Amino acid sequence: MSGPAALWKAAAAAAATKGVLTGEWEACGVAIDSRAIAAGDLFVALKGPTFDGHAFAADALAKGAAAAIVSSVPAGLENDGRLLLVADTLRALEDLGRAARARTGARIAALTGSVGKTGTKNALAQVLSEQGATHGSVGSFNNHWGVPLSLARMPEATRFGVFEIGMNHAGEIEPLVGMVRPHVAIVINVEAVHLEFFSGVEAIADAKAEIFAGVEPGGAAVINGDNPHAARLRRAAATRGISEVIEFGSAPQARVRLGDHELGDDGSRVTAFVDGLKVDYRLAMPGRHWVMNSLAVLAAAAALGADVEAAAAALAGVTPPPGRGRRETIRRAGGAFELVDESYNASPPSMRAALQTLGRSTPGAGGRRVAVLGDMLELGDDAPALHAGLALDVVDAGVDVVFASGPNMARLWVALPENLRGAWCQNSDELAGCVSDAITAGDVVMVKGSHGSRMDLVVNALRALGGGEGGER
Repeated sequence: MSGPAALWKAAAAAAATKGVLTGEWEACGVAIDSRAIAAGDLFVALKGPTFDGHAFAADALAKGAAAAIVSSVPAGLENDGRLLLVADTLRALEDLGRAARARTGARIAALTGSVGKTGTKNALAQVLSEQGATHGSVGSFNNHWGVPLSLARMPEATRFGVFEIGMNHAGEIEPLVGMVRPHVAIVINVEAVHLEFFSGVEAIADAKAEIFAGVEPGGAAVINGDNPHAARLRRAAATRGISEVIEFGSAPQARVRLGDHELGDDGSRVTAFVDGLKVDYRLAMPGRHWVMNSLAVLAAAAALGADVEAAAAALAGVTPPPGRGRRETIRRAGGAFELVDESYNASPPSMRAALQTLGRSTPGAGGRRVAVLGDMLELGDDAPALHAGLALDVVDAGVDVVFASGPNMARLWVALPENLRGAWCQNSDELAGCVSDAITAGDVVMVKGSHGSRMDLVVNALRALGGGEGGER
């Protein structure tokens, strides 16, 4: 039986990177982490602020890497024929990405937004994969390493490519989208995220609009017409020479318009109109934010030339990525409870959406709607007020009790009505034990906080109550 097809042959990789070969090889993948090497990968020895990948090149080759891209020969590999010598390994990775983009005839989408990027990117890639060979960014590989790595992994025969582009400072998106060169650029939303690094939300909108800089001639922009900054994004697209702007949302003039929809505990039923075509579909993910993101998926699919009705039908099979709303039933001797894992990240808009979704959940007999919240980070001087302001969202959502940790969540704690205060702890490690002791049968428990707040510790502790026997819904 033959192995995986070659993604990079030595000569092609050398031509792309202007590197010097020491031997012949073929690679079926590309990796930058020696701990995650698969047999046949091409290892790129990047240098970071606290590490140098050259120190791990020998280990990567020993684990089965086909070759390694290096800027100097590591000790012990002086006579190894599996090296590609380049001037700069990060530049070489970028060159591989550009070469992979140049050799494919795929239709390419690039996506950004303040919240929901990874889930929407995954949904778009999944529905397109049912219509042809589709390649997309893995996880949240959306920065100056992740974007070129994702491009370098794209097979030549790809029909659709979907790439996520992130930022937390102005000027970060434009060079990345210049590598991706999308036919369709998508901005799913603009919200008050990363305020620590911006003068205001308008500046965030301008930074997100950098994604239009790389759109191929004749390409399209997809934007959220319901967002307060839609007009600003339209102007930015026009400035970049993009004449086709597809808006999604609830307004009558939206080309992808939300019709009737029903929000439920475990998903939603949606009717949408895509350039006048009526499509009815089901989402397996609860929350209005997922309904809106599904409209972005349909808009992008249409702009890419995919079958919109097939894309809508395929949305029923899309589930949230880990840490972004995935639901599990935790079974234990005292009775089962529902765990909603939102622990990957948090911002004011995503926190409000998660609270609203929790509020629509139906607890079991005697159960409660329990919010377990960690600090939202990178909010600058507005952080105390933005945390305290969530008290109204908690009350409006009908949450029964709140457990929280972190100095900023202390502001929410004092703003909450006393009857909603479960406990506040200094950090998520302490909170994990407190929440584990307080959960009762029938509870629906939503855990959310910024990545740096380590709310995954709480999630892991709750899963352990069932002996690790959670069941995804």
